[in-house]
Amino acid sequence: MTGTVAIVLAAGKGTRMQSDRPKVMCEALGRPLVEYVLDAIFDAGIERALLVVGFRAELVREALAGRENVEFVEQSPQRGTGHAVMMCRDQLAGHHGPVLVLAGDSPLVQSRSIKRLLDEYQGRHPACVLGTLHNPNPTGLGRIVRDGKGNFLGIVEEKDASPEQRRITEVNMSTYMFDCRELLHALDQLKDDNRQREYYLTDCPGILKAEAKEVLALSVLQPCEALSVNTVEELRIVEAEMQKLGYPCTN
Repeated sequence: MTGTVAIVLAAGKGTRMQSDRPKVMCEALGRPLVEYVLDAIFDAGIERALLVVGFRAELVREALAGRENVEFVEQSPQRGTGHAVMMCRDQLAGHHGPVLVLAGDSPLVQSRSIKRLLDEYQGRHPACVLGTLHNPNPTGLGRIVRDGKGNFLGIVEEKDASPEQRRITEVNMSTYMFDCRELLHALDQLKDDNRQREYYLTDCPGILKAEAKEVLALSVLQPCEALSVNTVEELRIVEAEMQKLGYPCTN
């Protein structure tokens, strides 16, 4: 099977949203956050999406039951973003094209950004392409580290970053285009030797890079794509940005 498959990570709780719903089911301008992500994926020309659900999965399944080309994959228990993608192995078994992975709580993802990542992948066929952006306030985000020639070296989480690395403004926004076979290979190498005992997808580009495979980091994401939703206040900020950009309100 060729073409592109999208994996949308949508298993998390909405604890900080003061909600008992899955976070992706919290609404912006009257629609669940994940609906905007799916719109961007399909607008970019991708025809198949795997939606990884977990916490109160039945609510997500019910809300999206009418969506074509959406397959649900269960993650239980939730053991990190890498573990979420591992749950899609069976669905990816016969796939030999690119795999887009992105978060379901980032409703401002843009179809043109997805297209640019896909174009780069199709032109060079690297193991992985990361979509990045320059954020003047990168607090809390993983920094993109490059060598003197501008080549990608790795992602350094803020808690592990040196003072110099913390001054980097190019950040990882959890938007990836992987070669499917390379993604599955990297998932096999993931370890849960961290405090949370979780498997992190952010480790996959570094694993591939360490094996001398081509990993690209492209600053192609738009400023609005820096906005994701973790709190009620962040939801208000996202809705205000959506209104500026002309998103319709269905309230």
